[in-house]
Amino acid sequence: MQTQVSTAVAARRRRPRRDPLTLLREAAGEVYQSRRLIAYLVQADLKKKGSDTLLGNIWWVVDPLLQMLVYVVLVSVIFQEKVPDYPLFIFSAILPWKWFTSSVGDAITSVSGQDKLIKQIKFPKIVLPTASTIAGIAGFAFGMVPLMALLLLFYRDRLSIILVLIIPIAIVQLVFTMAFGYLVSATNVFYRDVANVSRHALRMWFYLSPGLYAASSLNSIARVHPTIMKLMELNPFFTLFESYRVVIYGTDTSGPVMPNWTPLLILLGASLLILGLTTVIFKRAETSFAKVL
Repeated sequence: MQTQVSTAVAARRRRPRRDPLTLLREAAGEVYQSRRLIAYLVQADLKKKGSDTLLGNIWWVVDPLLQMLVYVVLVSVIFQEKVPDYPLFIFSAILPWKWFTSSVGDAITSVSGQDKLIKQIKFPKIVLPTASTIAGIAGFAFGMVPLMALLLLFYRDRLSIILVLIIPIAIVQLVFTMAFGYLVSATNVFYRDVANVSRHALRMWFYLSPGLYAASSLNSIARVHPTIMKLMELNPFFTLFESYRVVIYGTDTSGPVMPNWTPLLILLGASLLILGLTTVIFKRAETSFAKVL
């Protein structure tokens, strides 16, 4: 018996480590073959969120408006900054940011919160953060309701067909969010402080991104500290916020305009590379999930 156990352990040690391309192909195959399971998990997640609170998914309509009200009072009333149509200006950043933070929050616990399932059943673990990230798309779609209400009721002069360009911008954000979700979901299995740290890190991330303010307001920093400005431009939400804003809000002097596609394409390429890297990290880590959980 002892000889058999020793042989099995030795066999595992001799097993060649799978290369990154093999892991990527395996992950892609698991996601495709488990698409029905992912759809079921997405539906279950949306149903659960809808039943957990009195207003259910309507919070996706109410919450961005409440956040917008807070920032309007803070910036326009207390700090007395004069930005034309500031409620729409800030809402164009609040909506994609809420999508990102809610998706990241769900992804963090998507694996660690299913410890009993992972210990009992053998299934592709990567479907868990994938489903939690995809479920966030529905919330973002709900957020389009208050956006359209704002445009139709108060800012009809900024209503434009260019608004449909939210879709390709959202696709870029989805790829980046998926990559980030894979990383935090795997990390949280081993380090449970990720959820606590993420709340503070995400808050700081938002303030360092041009959400409350326009990127053009950083011109003074660019002149004095060009290196710092270059580093700020590496922030994915520097590009995303500006892209959403120009197609929803436009500029101070004009309505919605076409986004700058070059930084968006660069961000998409970088996000795909990061997605590949975090997928490999997740696949290498998943073999230890059951042991740690």
